[in-house]
Amino acid sequence: MTHGYRRAPESSRKWRGAALAVAFGALACGRAPGPEGARPLELVIPTGIATLDPRFSTRALDVKATRLVHAGLVGLEPTSLAPVPLVAASWRRLGERALEITLRAGVRFHSGRALTPEDVCATLSALGDERLGSPHREVVRAIGSCQVDGPLTLTLRLAAPRATLLTDLEVPILRADEVRRPPQPSGELDGLGPYRIARADGDVIELEPADTGVLPRPRHAVTLRTVRDENARALRLLAGRADVAPNAISPALLPALEGRDGLEVVSRRGANVTYLLMQNDRPELSRVEVRHAIARAIDRRLIVETLLAGRGEPARELLPPGHWAEDRALAAEPFDPAAARPVLEPLPPLTLLTSTDRARVTIARAIAQMLGDAGLTVRVVPLDLGVMLERLDSGNYDLATLQMPELTEPNVLSWFFSPTGVPGEGGAGRNRARYRSPAAGRLLAEASRVSEPEQRRPLYQQLARLMAEDLPVVPLWHEDQIAVVSPRARGFVPSAEGRWLSIARLP
Repeated sequence: MTHGYRRAPESSRKWRGAALAVAFGALACGRAPGPEGARPLELVIPTGIATLDPRFSTRALDVKATRLVHAGLVGLEPTSLAPVPLVAASWRRLGERALEITLRAGVRFHSGRALTPEDVCATLSALGDERLGSPHREVVRAIGSCQVDGPLTLTLRLAAPRATLLTDLEVPILRADEVRRPPQPSGELDGLGPYRIARADGDVIELEPADTGVLPRPRHAVTLRTVRDENARALRLLAGRADVAPNAISPALLPALEGRDGLEVVSRRGANVTYLLMQNDRPELSRVEVRHAIARAIDRRLIVETLLAGRGEPARELLPPGHWAEDRALAAEPFDPAAARPVLEPLPPLTLLTSTDRARVTIARAIAQMLGDAGLTVRVVPLDLGVMLERLDSGNYDLATLQMPELTEPNVLSWFFSPTGVPGEGGAGRNRARYRSPAAGRLLAEASRVSEPEQRRPLYQQLARLMAEDLPVVPLWHEDQIAVVSPRARGFVPSAEGRWLSIARLP
């Protein structure tokens, strides 16, 4: 069978590349004047930052921005994403339910106030308090007590064993006298990160280098600028006005930028998964055979090879390839639209929600056409991300494309698939699929109680096999982390989960 979308990506790439080449040529004399180091490094992003308050940041871009300003006891190694000391100098386990932490000496907040163990205990207590309403309260819920032992030491005691304690402690530490303040979306909170907020004005956030003792003082100031149009982001790069575009240029445009005026494309394998979310409470989608038929109708490899320009890998399960808990024996649902047609053809039309990002809309339309070829009429509805997430939380949708951008600790699957985490039903979580499997809940709970990877791995592999049978969502692919960088930002590489901290280390 010949599909119209099979030839569209190539012709679209040629047309857009030619159009941009003309525009780029016109910009050759329009570069920002003045010496190279006279302006901050500019990082361009496709959507706005919703909040700079780390207590309430859950969206991927918000987390990336707040981690430039704030720091936790623990950081994540950029490639392996293993927990490493950050604000903490070291830690020592005292059995299964206690952790002794020694803080780094000489650490100060941006205001100059010295960090104390009391700040750590106050932060963890506040984040776990339902009255504050932080979405991170689940992360610290297992901490039963925080005891100050000395000027630089404290002990955390758990109410129950918690396998993910070290990665949980990546949550930023705030001052004890500020941590219970009302939400501060513009970021008016003292931080421990390498930058302080100089100005936050709508789509422009200006960051100044800070010297806190957690990381070396950065050499450059940084501007985070929201530019919603992809061509405009590309043109800023070519005009010399932007320096880093992390995951902000679609793969089809990368060849038109790479090598031009010193621009470089850098990438690494990403610890993420893009998936098709299905509303399992919908009568049409509550049947497992329908969900499997939808999976068979989507040619994931074709989308990766064309619309993602090969910069990714089709998914067999939610966990990325090489993850310590992946099930390597698990096979992906085969592409078989002929087998899917008898199941999908009788269904009424469905809607597919996606963000307004042009590349995501193109991918959603390709998925809709593939489902249409298999007999299911699907209408694509692009929405602002915030509006889309509200629709998903309320259950007012059929299908949606989403990404888990930081799939490093598999316990995050509890947030998205625990039967107690359905939005609006009293629990904590974002089980937007409305997946209510008691067996999945038991596996997720047990995996969060044991600490050794050798004990946790078979539990997550059982979960992967169960979800491959139930298929509450369709794992689609794992995208590479890609950034376009200018000569001034040479050396910037996003981490495996796409964070931007390497900008603070540029010479």
